[in-house]
Amino acid sequence: MPTDAGDFPLVGRLQAHLEAIYGFKCEARAEAFVVVDAEVAALLGGTGRAPEELLVMEARGGLEVALYLDPGLRERMERYAGSPLGSVLEGDLDGYCQVTEGVSHFLYVAHTAHYERTVSLLELEAQAEVDKFVVCLMHRWGEGVAGWARELLGRLFDRVAYQPLLSVEERWRYEEANRLSRRFCARLMGHVLSRRLDRLLGDLRYAYRLGAEAKLRHFAHGG
Repeated sequence: MPTDAGDFPLVGRLQAHLEAIYGFKCEARAEAFVVVDAEVAALLGGTGRAPEELLVMEARGGLEVALYLDPGLRERMERYAGSPLGSVLEGDLDGYCQVTEGVSHFLYVAHTAHYERTVSLLELEAQAEVDKFVVCLMHRWGEGVAGWARELLGRLFDRVAYQPLLSVEERWRYEEANRLSRRFCARLMGHVLSRRLDRLLGDLRYAYRLGAEAKLRHFAHGG
């Protein structure tokens, strides 16, 4: 689907960052599928309850996707255009993570579709939680990263709130995704503390390529 978002370079940068972390390149580019018009998003099946939503429709034997980003979210991120990324992490970590989540959903759906594999909503949400953690983590890799990683664990997984309008099923899915991804990210702390980037990337890439129940079991138990 064509984009109506105009130039939003952060989306492309985030996709490139995730591709570098996970060691693959996706031909589909998320910025080409962004929509910012809420009415258009509603016509495509958007709920309007989140500042970002990946809208997926089956059509003609394939998938059609659109990545909705609320204009207010885009405006928040554009305030940091040209600024060091650290300014975004300090000033609007929540907004940055919301855009990251949308790009994560897009990339993971494109990746699984390439291998003709179905993906569950729980799997999609759990992977996005890991992606938010690792993208923010990598921006401050080096001295002091251990303290930053602990802060991220607290802010992204422990001090969270859920929208009151969620259904019982939706609430369970978000809470379960939080639980599973936190366990996996906590296990990654060993690599962070020793600053072993090779092992960190190895574990991340292995888990990313696991499918369905295997991924969720690995997040929960490590095997």
